[in-house]
Amino acid sequence: MQHITHLSKDKKLKKIIELQEPFVLAKRKNVYLHLCNSIMSQQLSTKVADVFQKRFINLYNTKNPTAAQIAATPFETLRGIGLSNAKANYVLNVCNFFIEEKITDAKLYKMSNEELIKYLTQIKGIGQWTVEMVLMFTLGREDVFAVDDLGIQQAICKLYHIDASGKKAMKEKMLVVSKKWSPYRTYACRYLWGWKDNTPSTP
Repeated sequence: MQHITHLSKDKKLKKIIELQEPFVLAKRKNVYLHLCNSIMSQQLSTKVADVFQKRFINLYNTKNPTAAQIAATPFETLRGIGLSNAKANYVLNVCNFFIEEKITDAKLYKMSNEELIKYLTQIKGIGQWTVEMVLMFTLGREDVFAVDDLGIQQAICKLYHIDASGKKAMKEKMLVVSKKWSPYRTYACRYLWGWKDNTPSTP
């Protein structure tokens, strides 16, 4: 795999790649649905996030409810599955935006990463991190670096012995480290998450 050969030039990253199974980025449909799932999953463990997503899908008679179906869901129904006021509003905001803008998956796939971040962060409740997660795991973009992700920050600081006390300086150092991973920074993030979640010791 080309990305493994490239990323393995970084000896520290190579060690954590060797601890994990290789993976392939997938391109998925129904981008609005993945944005909704990303909102629901924020600040939750994977296990808890899965519970919310199952409850959400169970509100509809299909695994892939349309943006219109979700937009027509009463606010109280979304609150009823355990979503906070803010998250329920943000889910509705996403679907209403997709309807008003007549957004198709094809339209989004044609846009660059920067264009997508600018476009989708217009939606109240959608920040850069959320769009980055969708770029990585829905659109399958290979060169996205989530500098604001707490897990990535912790993993890089631990692996490269970066001082995390000053956020600005820490992020600058992270960006310097990540430059050599381009054009496969999404894969690097994925391996860093996998290492942080499963391997407590520094390689």
